[in-house]
Formats: sequence, structure tokens, C-alpha cells
Amino acid sequence: MATIRHSLQTEIFRPIDERLMTFVHVYKPHKKRKTSNFLCLTVTKEAPIVFYIHQVKKTEKNVLKKKRCWSLSALKIVDGISDSSSDEKDFDLHFDKVYKWTAVSLEERQTFLVILWKQCMNSMTGSKPEFKNLPKEWLMSSSTSLPASIKPESDGTSGGDNVVLIEPEEYQALSEKEEADLEKMMHELHFSVNNAEEFVGKLTKQLSYLDEKNLHSVLSSEEKVSELINRLDSAINEVEKLESQFDSYDEILGHVRTTIEKMEQKNVLIQIVNRNNEKLLYQLERVVHQLELAPKHQAALIDADLTTPHGLKDAIAAAKELQAVMNAEIHPALVQLTAVQEQKKRFDKWKSKFSHNLSRYLNNLFIHIGNDTSKLKLNSVELILPVRSQFHSDLGAYTPLMHWCKVMDRKAYVALIKIYTFSLGKLYERDIKQFMEEAKHRVAGDRMNSVSEDSRRTSIGSRTSGPSGLLGIEKEQWTHDFDEEERTRFDQVLEIVLSQLEPVCLSEQNFCVSFFQLDVLSPTSKNTQTTLEGYTDETRKNDLEKQQISQKKIDKKVNEEVRRMMSEIFGCIESELLSFVTHHEKLDNVYCMSALIHLTEHVMSAQDTGSFLSITFGSVLVHVKRNYDKYMQTQEKSIRESRLPRKSKCGIIPFVSNFEDFAKTAENIFRNTERRTDLDKWYVKLMTTIFETIQNIAGDHPKTPPEVIKMENFHHLYALLSQLKISVLDIHRKEAKQKYNDALNAYVTRYFGRPLEKLNLFFEGVQVKVAQGVKESEISYQVAFSKQELRQVIREYPAREVKKGLDHLYKKVDKHLCEEENLLQVVWRAMQEEFIQQYKSIEDLIQRCYPGSMICLEFSIEDILQFFSEIARSH
Repeated sequence: MATIRHSLQTEIFRPIDERLMTFVHVYKPHKKRKTSNFLCLTVTKEAPIVFYIHQVKKTEKNVLKKKRCWSLSALKIVDGISDSSSDEKDFDLHFDKVYKWTAVSLEERQTFLVILWKQCMNSMTGSKPEFKNLPKEWLMSSSTSLPASIKPESDGTSGGDNVVLIEPEEYQALSEKEEADLEKMMHELHFSVNNAEEFVGKLTKQLSYLDEKNLHSVLSSEEKVSELINRLDSAINEVEKLESQFDSYDEILGHVRTTIEKMEQKNVLIQIVNRNNEKLLYQLERVVHQLELAPKHQAALIDADLTTPHGLKDAIAAAKELQAVMNAEIHPALVQLTAVQEQKKRFDKWKSKFSHNLSRYLNNLFIHIGNDTSKLKLNSVELILPVRSQFHSDLGAYTPLMHWCKVMDRKAYVALIKIYTFSLGKLYERDIKQFMEEAKHRVAGDRMNSVSEDSRRTSIGSRTSGPSGLLGIEKEQWTHDFDEEERTRFDQVLEIVLSQLEPVCLSEQNFCVSFFQLDVLSPTSKNTQTTLEGYTDETRKNDLEKQQISQKKIDKKVNEEVRRMMSEIFGCIESELLSFVTHHEKLDNVYCMSALIHLTEHVMSAQDTGSFLSITFGSVLVHVKRNYDKYMQTQEKSIRESRLPRKSKCGIIPFVSNFEDFAKTAENIFRNTERRTDLDKWYVKLMTTIFETIQNIAGDHPKTPPEVIKMENFHHLYALLSQLKISVLDIHRKEAKQKYNDALNAYVTRYFGRPLEKLNLFFEGVQVKVAQGVKESEISYQVAFSKQELRQVIREYPAREVKKGLDHLYKKVDKHLCEEENLLQVVWRAMQEEFIQQYKSIEDLIQRCYPGSMICLEFSIEDILQFFSEIARSH
């Protein structure tokens, strides 16, 4: 132990100017004793005196290291855990948290805890730690309870109040004062240090003398002590009298306090009763005020006069007051009052009476408006559908009452909506039918005005009895000629019709939304607002998202309700528009293109794509688009099924010549429109079908060679597509030119052939010999290809016979080609170039194979050019 104490003092505490008082060897409970820990109680050597408890750890390399340090003032509880009869070695120290320790030996544990207790009791002036579960004999004030190795001793550096425990193992030097006193005493006695017995005797005599003096002093002061004790006894008696008087006063004051407390309680109860009476009076006055309906309003509700402005004004004011009192916010408990129940019954009675009178009046008013037999006055100059705004202004005065009816009597409100839609539907149906009929007349123009109704129907029937405007048939077979002015009028009138329907529908829609309050889904529901105070950002964000989703659902339902009502009022618009378009499509299929363009423009330009009119136009647009596709499919079918007369030459096929009119008309209609892609798609399909059908017809016609049919028709298509400049058909334009050139070359090759046939055969044999290895200069030595044989073949082709053969060929070509395409000179020039090429080839072979023979044809290239020119001029 001494070795450990010395190591702790020298290695840990001496460098920090602290002195070790005691220590205990400990370890953590319930853990293996791998390392050694020491709890050390230390004190600083210099003022101010401060006590510390250190935890020192001894590592595996036997090195002491300070781990924790606590001030003794931070100690709150010391728990010994077990009593002295137990062998338990555990104890707890409570600082900022509880530290549990197990001592190595019971003696060290006892020594550490006792010295710690004594030091806390003697040195700490403020709040002291609590010592629990320590044996009482350990905590006795005398030092006899300490182990023999430890005794208390006064420390010169601290006052008499602080007791410091000194370890006998450590040397304690004399203080300077003690040393000076000792030297003075020895100097006065003049004794040698080695004469100790005499020195001790002298000290003993002085001690006896001092004891005697103290005894005499105590005996002489006995009387004074007795007097002091008597005075103290009298003072104690007086204090007891004062205490008894104070006790009586306290008893009296206790009764007074009880009385005052009871009075205070009574005052509090009285105040509570007064406050309750005030609140009750306030609530009753508030309920009476909320449920009070003025007598003039009662009279206006019972006998409502809705025919005069004054009576209508009184009825509106009374209805609003009735709505306010019936929807007044009253506490549920007050609603159970008999007076409140009776007043609500009166309100219900007045509401039913007024609602019945209002419904009957508005019902008759709606029916009267719907039964208006006056015809719509149309402008004789311009086609205008007048807006019936008069009855809107008449009904507008009843808007507050209709809103009241929606809130207070939902059943009557729904019934009035049905009557209104039915009555107004009949009125608008008459107006729109009359308007559309006038639109048909405006499109027909003078043609319709010049005939009677019966003859007009007959004329229309005759015009629609046969095909019209089909690409695959001759124009002579079309049932009628198209009137460009009528097509222009159709475009103008259709645009006017669509434009005139918009303000009428919009006016009626706005009136219905305002009059029937369609933009408020449920006016009877009360909107409760929740305060956002204390909300987190995430909660506020979620609430806003929910509100947005809820608002979208409400808007969707409102739009559906508006569209439903408008569809009941204007249910005839879709059928009348379809009838108008279909009527003109039967007269001229091209009208479906114009209708497609105009409807698309109005649908795409609509500000509200979900409105009734936009959806109606969209529905009509779907039908028109189907008719447009059917029309194009019919055109494509007419091309495939095209049949030509087989007893005459072919010429330009009808669908090729008709395509020009079709394309020009379509271009005028679809130019710079959003439907251009629909036309381009059908352009490609139709042109592909035209190419395929030309090929099929060319192979089947008995009178005209297929090369001529292809040449003329593809030449016509190439010229037409070059003129139209349709970008999507550029590929077909190039293909038409290629097919035209191929057909031209094929025709020249087939029908021009080789006018100098025997010469061509002769030189083909020459070329065979050359290919077999015979030199060109030695060809004339071959019997079959001698100069005599060549001259004999040449003599068979005099100039006169050649010209005659070309004249016959010209007539044949003229017979094959048609006049409208005017390709005769083109073909004749191609044949001329072919003849010249053959002539040059023969002349070249003669010069190579028979050089110096002076053999040549009887005609020259100039003769050939003259032959072709004379033949062309003669015809």
C-alpha cells in the first residue's frame, strides 16, 4: 500500500501541487478485473484549499494515468449499498450521474468512505452530500472509529474548523512558528540537547503549575457561573411567557383567517353567479335578436307580390332575412329550447309558403317565354342570329330569389331548372332551325330563289342521284357542273353560322351560370377555415395541395353541370349543323373539306376547350372528319375501279386529268391551315394509287400500246405536279418524270426498231467474228462478209425506200398518240436521234472493217434530218 501511495503522490499529484489524503483500489462491478482503478481523495497545497476526487487508471504497462476528476462540491450522494454485517464491497458516488464501484478489500472501502465523510462534514460550508447505507459507528465524531493506521491531526495551513487527516507514513515538518518557539524555549532553559531528562522534568513542573493556576481560576469563577445560570433561567421563563402569548394570538388570528376565507369564497360564488347571469342574458338577447323576423318581412313572405318592382324588392329583402335567421349559428343546447323550436317551425312554414308561390310564378314565367310564337327577325342584308337578351334582362330581376331557392328549397330549384331548360330549348330550337334554313338559302343564292319549293327539291334530288366530282370518271359523266361562287358562299355562310352561334350560346351560358348560381356547387355547406398558426411548412404545403385538388374537383363538377344544362337547351345545334353540312355534301362532296377547316379553326381557337359549344363543335368535327375520309376513300376507290373505252385509243386517263381540278380546289381550301397534314396524307395515298392504276391500265388496253399510255399519262402528271408545286409530292413528281422517260425510250425502241435491219444483222455477224479473234482489217476476206456482200446489202436501202419507211412509221406513231398531250413531235425527235445513232454506228464499222473500200450508204445524216423534217411538215 505504501508503494502505491508513494507512486500516486509522486507521479500524479505532486506535479499538480496536490496532496493525497486517501485512496481505494476499485473496479467496475459485473466486469472482469482486467485493469486497476484507484479513487483518490486529494487536497490542494496552496490557498484556496480545494478537495478533489480523482479516478486513476493503471494500464497494462503499469503506467498510472488520470482518467477523471470531480470537485468534492460536485458530490451529491454517497451510497454504501450494504451494512457492516455484509461482505459486499460495492458503493456508489453520485455526481452528474451515478458511478458504481466495487472495492478490492473491505478495509480500503471503509477507510475511504469514513475519511470522505469526515472531510465533507468538516470542510464543506454549503450543501453537503448525502451519505446513505453507511454503519453508524463509522460516522462517529471521534477518531477511534478510524483504522489504527489513520488518526486526525490539526493542519497548520487551515483554521481550527477544518480537520485534515494526516497519514503517519508521510513525514510532516515543523512550521516556522513552532520551530522558533522551540528554539526560544531551549535558549531560555540553557539545557543541552543530550540532557533530556532534566529538560522533560522542567517542562513537567511548568505544566503542573499551569494546571494549578487553571484550577484556582475555575473555583474562583463558580459564583459568577451560578449567577449567570440563574439569569439564563429567568430569561427562559420570560421567553416561555412570550411564546404562550404568541400562541394565543395565533389561535385568535386563525379564527379570523377562517372567517375571512369563508367570506372570500362567498364573494367568489356571488361573482360567478353574476357572470353567469350576464352570459345567460347575453345569449338570450342574442338568440332573440337572431331569430327575430320583422312583421313587414313576414307579410311579404306570406303574400308575396312578384309582379311589381316594389313587391319584388320587398320579397327579396324578406327572403334574405328569412335565410339569415334560419341559418343563424345557435348553440346546440339553446336549440333545444321550446321557444326556439316553435320559432323555427314558424320559419319553416313561411319558407314553404314563399317557396311555393315563387316556384309557381317562375314556372309560369319560363313556360310563357318558351311559348313565344313570334318568329325570329333575320336581317335581310347580313345573316345574323339575334341574341334574345330581352328575357335575360327580364329574368335578371329574379336572380336573388333563384339563389335563395337553391339554398332553401333544393327540390323546387331542380324543378325550375328542368322547366327552364325545356322551355328555352323549344325557343332556341325554333330560332336555330329558322337560322339554318336561311343559311341554306344564302348558300344556294339565285339558284334557290329562281325555283319554287317543289322544283327546288326536285333539283336537289336530281343533283344527288349520281356521282359528282369523282376522279375516276369522265367529267361528262358528272351529274352537274360545280359552281365556284356557290362554294365561296358556302365557306362564307358556314363561317358566319359558326361565329353567330358562339355569342348566342355564350350569352345564354353566362346568364344561366349567374341566374342559377351554377358556379357554386353547394351553397348550403359552410366553409370552415382552419388557422395556419403553428403549422409546419410541410403541413401547410400538404394542406395547400389538398385544397388545390379539391378545387379542381369542384371546378370539374361545375363545368359538367353547366355543359349538361347547355346541352339540354341547345341540343339541336349539333343535329342542325350536321344537317347543314350533310345537305351540302350531297350537292358537292368538296364541301366536307371546307367544313373540316372551319370547324377545326373554331375548335382550336376556343378559349375554354371544355365548354359546351367547343365540345359540340368537336363532335360535329368528328363527323365531318369521317365524311372527309370517306370522300377521300371514295376518290381512291374510283381511281382503282376506273375503266376506259376499249374501242378507241386510251389518251389521258380521267383520274390523271381530273386530279388537276381536285388538287387546285384542295389547295385553295387547305392552304395555310392546321389541317394541311390530313390533305398531304391523302395526296400521297391518291398519287400512289394513280401510279399503280396507270401501270395496270397500260397492260390491259387493247388499242393503245402500254408504253404510250405510260408515256402520256406520266408526262401529264409530271407537268401537273411541277405546276402545282406540292412539296409532299416532290418524290412522285421525280418518279413521274423517270417513268415518262422510261416509257418514251421503251416506245422508241419497240416501234422504231432498226429500219436498216439487214445492215444491222450483217454487222452483228462482223462483230461476232471480231469477237472470235478475226482482225477488223481482215473481215473483208471472209466470204460471208466480203465487200461484194456489203455492197449488195447496202443497195437494198436506197434513200427513197428509207424515207417511205419513215413516213409509214410517222403515221403509226400519230395513230398511237393522243392530240391533247401533243407528244408526237417529242417522240418523232427521239426516233430521229435513234436513227442517227444507228447510222453513225454502221458508218463507224464500215470505216474500221473496210478501210479504203470507198463503200458508204446511199444517204447521209443531212438526208436523214431532211427526211424527218419533211415528214413532220407534211403531216
